This record gives sequence, C-alpha cells and structure tokens, in this order.
Amino acid sequence: MIKTVLINLGRLLMLGVWAILLFNLFHPFPSPLKYFMHVAMVFMFFMHGLQLIMLKTTLPKDGEKLGGWQEFRIFVFGVFELLAWQQKQKP
Repeated sequence: MIKTVLINLGRLLMLGVWAILLFNLFHPFPSPLKYFMHVAMVFMFFMHGLQLIMLKTTLPKDGEKLGGWQEFRIFVFGVFELLAWQQKQKP
C-alpha cells in the first residue's frame, strides 16, 4: 500500500520534471539556467531511453512482450514505472 503511494508520488514528480524541461523549450529561462535545462533534458532522454533498452533486452524472447503504451510509460516515468511493473509481475 505504502509502496504504491510512493511510486505514484514518484510518477507525479517525474511529470513535473518533464513539464519544467518542456516549458524551457517554449519559454526559455534566463541564460545560465536554460543551458542547464537543455543538458538535463538530454540526460533524461538518454537515461530513460537506456532504461527502456536495457529492460527490453533482458526480457525473455518467449515471455511477455512490452506494448507501445507500456514502453512510453517506462520512458516517461523511468524507474518508477519499472518498480510498478515489477510489482505487478510478482505472484
């Protein structure tokens, strides 16, 4: 119960981070901060993409496949979605 609440809180936090990073693209922050935000966005894309690739390569070939929506959620929410997915996989 508590773990699910913390995972949902983490998802909400990730949505906030993505919102701030995307907001910077359309309405840039003052000069030194906008460059940091660009670096942070590249880092987020790289790390979440790497998480998704690592998960897809470790799944068994004859096992459960990830759907497009699940892949998108893992890319957006990162480790929080992986924790929720892992929690669903346990018997």
